[in-house]
Amino acid sequence: MRYLHTMLRVRNLDDALDFYVNKLGLKETRRRVDDKNRYTLVFLAAPGDLVSVEESKKAGRPHMEVELTYNWDSEDYGEARYFGHLAYEVDNIYEHCERLMKGGVTINRPPRDGNMAFVRSPDHHSIEILQKGSPLPPQEPWKSMPNTGHW
Repeated sequence: MRYLHTMLRVRNLDDALDFYVNKLGLKETRRRVDDKNRYTLVFLAAPGDLVSVEESKKAGRPHMEVELTYNWDSEDYGEARYFGHLAYEVDNIYEHCERLMKGGVTINRPPRDGNMAFVRSPDHHSIEILQKGSPLPPQEPWKSMPNTGHW
């Protein structure tokens, strides 16, 4: 398993970047603007992590970043919903989710696509599990398993 990023929702992207970049000193590593779904993702890393982030991009998914998520349409998430999720990459998402289930963890968003799943910690923090490399072929019981609860 490899730590990837922590996602934080932000109310105002300019204010957030002013804080994280200009004041805290993080550096923007990449940005994704999604016009269709109306959001912007900005990934940031500490200056001391930039070399590692760049090297990890060559090997697949970048890691050691903070993901700021700015949804263009206003929505009040409440205090607790501005923390989004932690993300980890695993060698085999199906085996990892099966191990979690055997440990009593509810798979809130099953890996139907062979690529992504969500679970929650006992404190209700969302954890995203991502397949390393290309998605695995969809397989049962995952591909027909419904979502459960929130993530």
